Amino acid sequence: MNKSKTLGELVKSGYQSKKIKDELRDNLIVKLKNKEKIFKGILGYEDTVIPDIERAILSRHNMNLLGLRGQAKTRIARQMTELLDEYIPIVSGSELNDDPMNPLSRYAKDLIAEKGDGTPIEWLHRSERYAEKLATPDVSVADLIGDVDPIKAANLKLSYADERVIHFGMIPRSNRCIFVINELPDLQARLQVSLFNILQEGDIQIRGFKLRIPLDIEFVFTANPEDYTNRGSIVTPLKDRIGSQILTHYPKTVAMSKNITHQEARISKEQNEKVEVSDLLKTLIEQIAFEARQSEFVDSKSGVSARLTISAYENLVSAAERRMLLNGEEKTFARISDLAGVIAAINGKIELVYEGEQEGAGMVAQSLIGKAIRNHFITLFPDPGKLKKKKQPSPYQAVLDWFSENNEVDILLGDTDKVYKQKLDAIPALNPLITQAVGSGKLNIADKYVMKEFMLHALAEHSQIGKAHLETGIQFKDLFGSVFSTKDLGLGDDDLN
Repeated sequence: MNKSKTLGELVKSGYQSKKIKDELRDNLIVKLKNKEKIFKGILGYEDTVIPDIERAILSRHNMNLLGLRGQAKTRIARQMTELLDEYIPIVSGSELNDDPMNPLSRYAKDLIAEKGDGTPIEWLHRSERYAEKLATPDVSVADLIGDVDPIKAANLKLSYADERVIHFGMIPRSNRCIFVINELPDLQARLQVSLFNILQEGDIQIRGFKLRIPLDIEFVFTANPEDYTNRGSIVTPLKDRIGSQILTHYPKTVAMSKNITHQEARISKEQNEKVEVSDLLKTLIEQIAFEARQSEFVDSKSGVSARLTISAYENLVSAAERRMLLNGEEKTFARISDLAGVIAAINGKIELVYEGEQEGAGMVAQSLIGKAIRNHFITLFPDPGKLKKKKQPSPYQAVLDWFSENNEVDILLGDTDKVYKQKLDAIPALNPLITQAVGSGKLNIADKYVMKEFMLHALAEHSQIGKAHLETGIQFKDLFGSVFSTKDLGLGDDDLN
């Protein structure tokens, strides 16, 4: 691209200036015709959110992305810069990114009047045409729109009636850019009112100045649903002025959620090489989030961010890695018992209702893991509860019989891989169940042992065998025996399923 350095050169080049909304629209049309992917790395929105955004851009609308936390709203807004022209010319030194062909500021108009075709031109890259502001209680009209600057007036020896004493806020300085306000309901009502004219007419009002500066901005707002908190809401006249309100959502399937986690989790090359994670565990990590979104203990208005599964997966890998390092092993694989290590990730990602607070965040997290195991188990194996109701023979009877013969197994968090396998191999009745469910030869060695442990946890969740939480792991034993020996273990009723 031949970049003109002066206004005269720009005019000779035949450059035609565009409004930013036309710019976005024209570039989107080209990409749609070429069947190019518009928003890279945004998964699960291909048939819902992204088409709505594309329609809003084609309609030249400002937009509000409305949804719960962790639904990629800000990431989408940031990627919209890819729909801008790579470079645009501005008057050199202009704080409002003045279009040389259509200057707005007093500075740009005076400079062009003085230098004419010799007016210097700069080129602004699309990566610099993005501004973002988080709505916080301390945001003021001066921050967003602008105010009179007494220091500038004193230095320039100007009257307060002279528009050159104005210090422009973030929005005017974002002329010809995409401007994002995150968490719009948190913006005070009087500040939302200050946006009316900008959205409808494109101009601004500062103090008593009779200014009309037709700003050229693409506004993108993000917000949680209004009933999420009592902090505030979007005033109705402002909503009326936003062209499109687009609803975002969480991944609708576990498979899509797994793809997002795989894409976003920060797992080093060394961790990938040394820690194997079975598909079963990846599924359970996602199932925890699905259970949380339906849990009576978790505030549904707050939402359960996709960051929960990302952080949980990272913690799962780290739990296995830590054990490997302590045991002096070269490689290892993540186990079901390693899910105890993801509780810290869950605790900070869910907002509990009153009853949940009474239960305690750690217990709620443990319950969510249990429910994930319980509900995923019946997608792979017969439901023990239904078998009992129909009085059908249980395929798990051989396992139950093994425990009823006073056998028990302690799965400790620090067990070496060799010891871990030996303990699970001591329950021979698990092998035919796994073969029947997934077929012989379909699981590698690590996956097979993870499946064995999974069956023990699941049978305990379905009240087929007993499970007790030890300080360093979990003990599985006969259901009735575990009840009678609770006091001997030093455990309370809450430790039993």
